[in-house]
Amino acid sequence: MTTSANRLIIPATGLVLFVGACAQPVPFEAASVDSSGVQIVASDPARSDATCTLSEEPELTIGDDESDLNQLFSIIRGVGRLSDGSVAAVDRQTAEVRIFDETGRHLRSMGERGEGPGEFLDPYIFLWVTAGDTLWVGNARPWRYNVFTARGEFVRTVSVDPSYLNPSRAGGVLDNGYTVNTREESLRNPNFAAPDTLVVEIHDPGGRLVGTLSRLPHGTSGQVSGAADNRWFSTLFEATAEVDARGSTVVLAHGSKAEIRVLDDAFKLRTIIRWLEPEREVTGADLRAWREEYRESRPRPSNPNAQANYDASLNPERPASDRLPAMSSIRIGRGGRIWVHLYSRPREDRGWLAFSADGEFVCHLAELPGDVREFGE
Repeated sequence: MTTSANRLIIPATGLVLFVGACAQPVPFEAASVDSSGVQIVASDPARSDATCTLSEEPELTIGDDESDLNQLFSIIRGVGRLSDGSVAAVDRQTAEVRIFDETGRHLRSMGERGEGPGEFLDPYIFLWVTAGDTLWVGNARPWRYNVFTARGEFVRTVSVDPSYLNPSRAGGVLDNGYTVNTREESLRNPNFAAPDTLVVEIHDPGGRLVGTLSRLPHGTSGQVSGAADNRWFSTLFEATAEVDARGSTVVLAHGSKAEIRVLDDAFKLRTIIRWLEPEREVTGADLRAWREEYRESRPRPSNPNAQANYDASLNPERPASDRLPAMSSIRIGRGGRIWVHLYSRPREDRGWLAFSADGEFVCHLAELPGDVREFGE
């Protein structure tokens, strides 16, 4: 499921069509079990031609009927598909959750901007569909969840304790009601000398803190001369932590390594997925291409402070990593597959890799249109 501009686009036949050899385990797959009983699955996707493809025409598009105000979105903050094929989407401007049937007809809406039960104080909200089509919708600030039934009935609010002032950086909601929330710790060194840390925490169905699952390096940031408003900038091409949670699965990774740690819904390490990924140096051509894309994708603003920060973003003194990361994001699909977006050089799209829930390589998936919010079964 993707968003393109302010529309929802669902490719045909359950989002992804599998062709070629991807239904069978590929012959170069190697699995071993270490002394602690954790399965380690290694593969070399470059040696496989198993491919996943999208249909040429979408199964469903929502947003093309301008006469229906419910199909007009400002920014789509969350999307999920329900068991009957209907689609839930969160609109930033109205702070509504809207549900459409499998033909695109609007069925109902829930929530609005406000501070009461089932309302959203801040429009930066996200959505997870859990067991029984229960909808968990993130609400900030502080960070908490509004829980609804698919029929639009408000169930309860779940506040994380201790509270998060800002939204969770990554993570998600499991079918058992436990949530994986992340917050960032930063030492704020202006010279890009101190890495940030992504703290991954578990909260029970009532929002109480169970414990810290992991602490992962999450890039470095600093300041560049000429910037306005005490602006901070990240290091270019730097690997960051990647976390997702869905169904009964949690995945943890760091973009610097072609490795994913897969945990079950009791937060026990189940599988380690590894694949061969060549090391790639960051070159001067990469830096030039990044700056060209930056200029092409956004006009230089007219506001003086915004101009200063625009120019500082392109300042050669802004540091860059020596190596390109292995991955840029991870998604757990509805059926348990694990989808890895490979990190690309500027003006390149290396596509996605899909692994089974057991860690076996499934297929390559080429460039996708729009922003992927959900992979189907």
